[in-house]
Amino acid sequence: MSRQPWIGGMLAIALGCCALSCMAQDAATPLLHPLFQDHAVLQRDQPIVVWGQAAPGATVSVAFAGQTVSTRATASGRWHATLQPVAAGGPYAMAVQAGQVTRRVRDVLMGDVWLCSGQSNMELPVWRALDAVSEIASATHPTIRLFTVPKAAAVTPPRDFNAPVSWTPASPDTVRDFSAACFYFARELQKRVNVPMGLIQSAWGGSRIEAWTSADALRTQGGMGPALDVLALYASDPAAANARWGRQWQQWWATRADAVAGDAPWQPGAGGTGWQDAPAMLGAWERWGVPALSDYNGMVWYRTQVTLTAAQAGQGARLELGPVDETDVTWVNGVAVGSQNAPGQARSYPLPAGLLNAGNNTVVINALDTYGDGGLAGPSSAHAIHLDDGTRIALDAAWQYRAAPATQPPPLAPWHAATGMSTLHNAMIAPLGNYGLRGIVWYQGESNTGDGVAYAARLRSVRDDWRRQFGAGLPVLVVQLAGYGLPPQAPGESGWAQVREAQRRVAAEDPHTGLALAIDIGDAYDIHPPNKQELGRRLAQAARHVVYGDRTVAPSGPTAHHASRTQAGVRIAFDNVTGALVTTGANGPIGFELCDADARHCAYADAVLDGRNVVLRGPPAAPGARVRYCWADGPICTLRDRSGAPAGPFELALNAAEVP
Repeated sequence: MSRQPWIGGMLAIALGCCALSCMAQDAATPLLHPLFQDHAVLQRDQPIVVWGQAAPGATVSVAFAGQTVSTRATASGRWHATLQPVAAGGPYAMAVQAGQVTRRVRDVLMGDVWLCSGQSNMELPVWRALDAVSEIASATHPTIRLFTVPKAAAVTPPRDFNAPVSWTPASPDTVRDFSAACFYFARELQKRVNVPMGLIQSAWGGSRIEAWTSADALRTQGGMGPALDVLALYASDPAAANARWGRQWQQWWATRADAVAGDAPWQPGAGGTGWQDAPAMLGAWERWGVPALSDYNGMVWYRTQVTLTAAQAGQGARLELGPVDETDVTWVNGVAVGSQNAPGQARSYPLPAGLLNAGNNTVVINALDTYGDGGLAGPSSAHAIHLDDGTRIALDAAWQYRAAPATQPPPLAPWHAATGMSTLHNAMIAPLGNYGLRGIVWYQGESNTGDGVAYAARLRSVRDDWRRQFGAGLPVLVVQLAGYGLPPQAPGESGWAQVREAQRRVAAEDPHTGLALAIDIGDAYDIHPPNKQELGRRLAQAARHVVYGDRTVAPSGPTAHHASRTQAGVRIAFDNVTGALVTTGANGPIGFELCDADARHCAYADAVLDGRNVVLRGPPAAPGARVRYCWADGPICTLRDRSGAPAGPFELALNAAEVP
């Protein structure tokens, strides 16, 4: 299609809207869902589902692109209407009427709509990416439209978003704070796929994949039932849910690998060794002058006491804590009353009736910190019990602390925002309904590297879950984790490598899933690599191959598909090679390992190129059941093809039979 006619028409309508103040009807009228606004992009070439809220039983008519359809609102006022597919182009206007209420939406384009989701590397805005000043200044792309889902978490799915939303054409003002990966992907893709692009950003830094998956989908994975039951209870009775979660957390504490029998620090009067006086000013434990805590990431227990009269103990009350970095589980008199994962934010926990005692009351906090400074903000008087009569009783008695190194991470409460279960799906995916999409771009995994073995099942689950919402077979483009950290000196296990392998395998098993490699554009010292332009180019290449069927481009780079023993050594065959395999910075490829069947013992192997194959010649004592490449948090990967595309990390089992 020609771009110029509909750009001119679009600008004319936009200017007309400005001259007429867009003559929009009452914005407070909940006739249309907030997704349907001026400047929206609707998915071309597929049925267009529109929905909203009207008076119960009202007849609703929708007029769009020469079509008019009618439907009736349900007893609760919900309505849905489906329009016939419309080809790429526009701008169009939409009119929706129910009785005397009319909503008009203008400057609507038909094109391809992409949902861009994940954690901080997807959320990272253009202003933090490479060459930001120049990129922002030149970011006038009226046919790329941006929509940001407000950051929110919910225990149950709400009907709409928790804050106002809008569609905006890409411009220097709007692009600055939008996802760099998502924007550069669309900008690159539009060079080849000449249609409008609608971009929906729904991302949250530090989020785990479980938070983006519905509760029903999580239950199918097994092992999550107790936590999901607590989450369901939290929706109706937070106090009971907190108490139950506390018991589950205590069970973990008592059965963890380094547990000590009878150690229950949350109990009033709990003894045990290791308790020491905390500074009255509290604050980050790294600044206490205690050598063992000067660079400590982990758990620290805190405890103090407060004395109440009978009249005070009989009132309703809340425990108010100053900012905690970053996750707390808090007990009062041995009962868990709250838990949040909210670095640097204050806490406010209601206390159940009958919990407080006349006389001494014990407050115990387990604070978990995984990065940077950690602990309770100070001074001690910043923490208090607030009574219903307005009295504030500061927790300014002496505080004690005890470091609690653990060999395994503690469980996190299922209602936590970024690290919980279904919380972000409920508030940031479910409200999108079944809005038409061309595909999903997923960049997440850093927060799941502590349990990389489970990531493949988690990724399949969220993929299938979202396809149930947005459409079967919906294409998914997965960004494989970039390199992060210094290169290793010897083979070893890596949670980052496990997540990358899970991403590779899940993409390989599904023809509607593409993989964009980022291993070579990471930063050893920055978990947020700034080169999102090259990432966008690779995502666009994967989309052209997987989504649009362009077989003139490879989906990514050279892909290892087979490893076998030969007389010359272990031969690894590659697909999707442009030209031939090449190496950079060395005579041959580096980073290959030979491992035993369980990958408990691995040894580096020398490698040579042989056309589209790599042949390994390991030391005589090297194991020989599995082969790995670039298996580390931040490996050095030197294998590419003539196009410059890198070969990604992988792990393959060796064929048992010898071949000539």
